[in-house]
Amino acid sequence: MVRIRLRRPGKTTKRRYHFKIVAIEKQNARDGEYLEQLGHYDPSRRLLDVDVAKYDKWIKKGAIPTETVASLYKKFKKDAAKSK
Repeated sequence: MVRIRLRRPGKTTKRRYHFKIVAIEKQNARDGEYLEQLGHYDPSRRLLDVDVAKYDKWIKKGAIPTETVASLYKKFKKDAAKSK
């Protein structure tokens, strides 16, 4: 089963975490091998970027987003609609 979830790459200094939004097999580790990167999220700068076409493609294939990713995506779509 494929999940869409956050992945925390590399080592961070001073706990300034950033995350990649990825499509990954459910049994793989959080920082394990992923199928495709769909975007990234930086909570310290409140920066969120999602490739909507890739996200929708994985949803149509049956991937299930985690609660966190689903709420971030919902905010992203709302902010994108406001900026248009």
